[in-house]
Amino acid sequence: MTTAALSLSALAKQFGGLTAVDGVSLTVAPGERRAIIGPNGAGKTTLFSLISGEQQPSGGVITLFGHDVTRLPPHRRAALGLARTYQITNLFPGLSALDNCVLAVQALLPMKLHVHRAAGRYPHVFERARAVLDSVGLRDKADEVVRNLSHGEQRQLEIGLALAGAPRLILLDEPTAGLSPGESHLMTELLKRLDPAITLLVIEHDMDVAFALTDRITVLHYGRVVADGLARDVKADPLVQEIYLGSAEG
Repeated sequence: MTTAALSLSALAKQFGGLTAVDGVSLTVAPGERRAIIGPNGAGKTTLFSLISGEQQPSGGVITLFGHDVTRLPPHRRAALGLARTYQITNLFPGLSALDNCVLAVQALLPMKLHVHRAAGRYPHVFERARAVLDSVGLRDKADEVVRNLSHGEQRQLEIGLALAGAPRLILLDEPTAGLSPGESHLMTELLKRLDPAITLLVIEHDMDVAFALTDRITVLHYGRVVADGLARDVKADPLVQEIYLGSAEG
C-alpha cells in the first residue's frame, strides 16, 4: 500500500470554550488534489495551522508521509516536504523577487547557517531560484522589488516560494484571494501545471477554482467534516448546497 501524503485522525483544536476543529479525520494520497471548503468560521485555516505546526492540537494525530508529526515544529515538517501559502501575501516587500526566492531556496539547505559567507559563493542556489521564478511566470520580474509587483504577481511569487524547497505537499490557503477574474484564471492554470507528483490541499472560496483544481472535496462546517468525496458528488450534495453553496430555492 502507498503511504499517505497526509493523514489526520480525530484532530481537534479548542480555544477556551470554542471548538474550532472537531474530530477531523481524513487521508490524502500522494499526488492528490483536494479542496477544503466551508463557510467562514468553519475551521479551515485553523486546520491548516495544525497541519503546518503553527498551532498545537488539543487532540488527535497528524501523520505526514508516514511520520507522526503531531508535536513536531514547523521547520521539521518542512524538512519532510511540507510547504504552505497564506491568505495574506507573506513576502519581503523591500527585496527583489529573486532575493525572496533565494532566501526560500536556502531555507532548507545547510548553507543557511553560513552567515559570514557571501551568497554569491553558492551559484546553484541562484540557479534554482531563477528556475522557480521561471516556473511561475516571473522570469522577467527577477530584479523587480516585490512592492512594485502587482497583487497577482505577488501571489505568483508566493507560490514560487512554496515550490523553492521542492515540497511534496503544499497547503494553499485561498490562492486566488483578492485577484481579478483574469488573474484568478492565470493562477488556476499555473496551479494545474504543477508537477503532478506534488500533493495539493487547497482552501478556496471560489467554487469554480476549487472544482477546476481538485479531484476531491472535503466540506467543513463548525469544525466538522460534513461531506467528503469526488468533486461532482459533493457539489450535488443537498447538505453542501444548503450550508455553503446556497440551495437552489435560496
